[in-house]
Amino acid sequence: MTDNSDDLARLLHETLETAGWNADAEELANKVKRLDVGLPMEDEFSVICAWLGQCELIHKLDQHQMPRSSSDAFQVPDLLVRFKTQTNKRPVLVEVKRKSSNTLSLRPDYLHRLQNYADMMGMPLLFAWKFHSVWMLFDAQHLKKATKNYNISYGSAMQENLLGVLAGDFAYKIGAGAGVHFRCDKEELVSVEECDEGELHTWQLRIGEVSFTDRDGKVIKAPSGETQTLFGIWDLEEQKEDHPDFMKISFIAPEMGMQFAHMSLVRLLNLSSSDDEKLSWRKVSRKEKFTTIEDFRGAVNKAMEEKVVHIILNQQPNKMPDFALGQTS
Repeated sequence: MTDNSDDLARLLHETLETAGWNADAEELANKVKRLDVGLPMEDEFSVICAWLGQCELIHKLDQHQMPRSSSDAFQVPDLLVRFKTQTNKRPVLVEVKRKSSNTLSLRPDYLHRLQNYADMMGMPLLFAWKFHSVWMLFDAQHLKKATKNYNISYGSAMQENLLGVLAGDFAYKIGAGAGVHFRCDKEELVSVEECDEGELHTWQLRIGEVSFTDRDGKVIKAPSGETQTLFGIWDLEEQKEDHPDFMKISFIAPEMGMQFAHMSLVRLLNLSSSDDEKLSWRKVSRKEKFTTIEDFRGAVNKAMEEKVVHIILNQQPNKMPDFALGQTS
């Protein structure tokens, strides 16, 4: 039996256990869908940590606990993680959350049960929070008691983000002016239409030449394949130049823009999938290689040597936890 079928069997078995073995097909299907929606968040964070290169081990924790009364005092977090960058030998516990509002709010009883489990195991408790498309990882100690719940704002979570120092995340920017250029020869005039600006000419074009320029506008003679891929996952602006015998179509990096490495992973995965194929983090997690670029930091460093990438930022949290003291990403 393959890993995928094992995963499906476990999902179905857990659904049957909760819904009852005599549940009707529609009820089972709905419960499987609901369960399947929650699991990809853990899969996504796990894949990101593994791909960034500083994760020694990450796996989900079985959250079926006994005796039943133990759930009054303890709650098992989603993941157990050991990062290569830790200064101690114990793993950390990670609870995965997704919320698009500017504040992550947790009930006191929920947080206390998670913390009780972490204290019993002698491991730090961290939260991985996905805010829209951005992931952050922070220590539970930064959650502050509000009127009722324990809260943390997006800004505070970002200031205490450990995803860089622990997992190896970083931010980078392709320099303004760097780009990809296509010289397209005009082969045949297909149509001429009247428009507000005059006449609109539609041509049949043939790509005659492809070139790449660095952030100074100079042609790169032989850019690495990984640098070319970086252009493919950046938000470039289109520019056109019309000449009598050809058109020059360029895609140029704008002045603004910054991207985290973990966000680039999503773009790399989408680049290699078909338009109608939904990204499945569970399927990705079963692959030996996630993308064509496995050493992403090395690829970005190479692109900086080629004067394509202009900035690389390694984030440090305001307060470095003891288990990561001395880390400089």
